[in-house]
Amino acid sequence: MAAIKLQALFGDYPITHAFKRGDFASPGVALEFADDEQVHFAFKRAVRDLEFDVCELAIVTFLMAKDRGVPLSLLPAVLVARFQHPYIVYNAANGELGPDDLSGRRIGIRSYTVTTVTWVRGILASDYGVDLGSINWTTFEDAHVAGVDDPPGVERAAAGKTLEGMLLAGEIDAAIVGAPMDHPGIRTLFPDPAAAAETWRAKHSAIQLNHLVAVKNEVVQSHPDAVKDVYRQLLESKSAAGLPAPGSIDLNPFGIDANRRNLEVVIDTVYAQGLIGRRFTVDELFDDAVKY
Repeated sequence: MAAIKLQALFGDYPITHAFKRGDFASPGVALEFADDEQVHFAFKRAVRDLEFDVCELAIVTFLMAKDRGVPLSLLPAVLVARFQHPYIVYNAANGELGPDDLSGRRIGIRSYTVTTVTWVRGILASDYGVDLGSINWTTFEDAHVAGVDDPPGVERAAAGKTLEGMLLAGEIDAAIVGAPMDHPGIRTLFPDPAAAAETWRAKHSAIQLNHLVAVKNEVVQSHPDAVKDVYRQLLESKSAAGLPAPGSIDLNPFGIDANRRNLEVVIDTVYAQGLIGRRFTVDELFDDAVKY
């Protein structure tokens, strides 16, 4: 029989290197990888156009898409997870800033619904008592999921402005960024992000998920064995990468049971911020044909 062809979108990480090289490929499954160096820019295509049969996808984007009826299911394979405490920053040239100082401040964010931003808002609200409604949010992009508008009171940055440029110019008081900013005046809102992250992990008994794997429902239903094979290849690719490193936290857990608490926490966080209309159970995120 001819191999099942699947259009795939995956970023380049240690966990995916062997997978994308085809080290564990099966003759029954032919993966055709999209050539996107920064996969997050393709997430809109994944949920609006259903361009990919199987793809890396941000967990908040997945939950919002599912809430709005987009026919995707989750695979319990974590490709990216990180603690988000280092990614809210401010310009020290304008004075010291901490969580208690955020009321009435202007904070720049790439998009209101991206996963890093959602996690940071959750941290501020649940662990530091910050009233998220007291903050003036400035966005630069719309949501990945079609038909989702910024909440009332959220301001869109003027054309030509950038998150980093506005922060350095003092036009915003703080920013939630996707990667550390290499500038001597930029400091993290949490003075010791690693310690804050460890406190969060101990409190919530979870890690902060970023990107998992989504698959079209029609593909799961018509080719469940092919989807299972993709999961197997990813699991073997993780092992080949030596993950997790000895003595370190597993930031790439596989399996529903290994991710149940992680998913419960992110579902609660997304629901608390009004980004989904109801609190999903963990099990309903997965198709019965490919539960692990």
